[in-house]
Amino acid sequence: MKNVLLLNGGKHFAHSEGRYNATLHQTAVAFLDRAGLDVKTTEIDQGYVLSEEVAKFLWADVIIYQMPGWWMGAPWIVKRYLDEVFTEGHGSLYANDGRTRSDASQKYGSGGLLQGKRYMISATWNAPQQAFDDPTDFFEGKGVDAVYFPFHKANEFLGLTGLPTFFCVDVMKRPAIEADVARYERHLAEVFGLVTDR
Repeated sequence: MKNVLLLNGGKHFAHSEGRYNATLHQTAVAFLDRAGLDVKTTEIDQGYVLSEEVAKFLWADVIIYQMPGWWMGAPWIVKRYLDEVFTEGHGSLYANDGRTRSDASQKYGSGGLLQGKRYMISATWNAPQQAFDDPTDFFEGKGVDAVYFPFHKANEFLGLTGLPTFFCVDVMKRPAIEADVARYERHLAEVFGLVTDR
């Protein structure tokens, strides 16, 4: 996992300034660069060239999505990015949906061409941890990855395999950015098998 594409899906919108996500994105860029990995980035809200983004996906061993949780999922700019880049990548990121008219045994979603590559979600939420874990709370104890089920499936459609999700909670009501940065560096070190002195 030497080549890492870091996508920042933070956005200044309404009462959100995107600073938490920008900080975590820059934390990952700096941490992985210091560890000797090759890093490329895209600031989604600043625009992108579709062919260049497809080339980045082909280059990357790991894609990290940094984004806020908006209305129970990825922000619209990240969803638009997936819609545009993945569609542009037909024939290089995925061949087809995996099925053929002549072979009914092929399974839907098996036509991805990025086998062996990984992806990871790093997300920020204003919701507290309890909202994800408690069966009597808002997300019914299903956890954060259930909230991102369609997002995971979109990436798996390309053949990508998920790495453990990282997320920060209560970022507006009880922000703990220094602790979250340190926790994120530990998460990255574990996911990438890096030895750190922290």
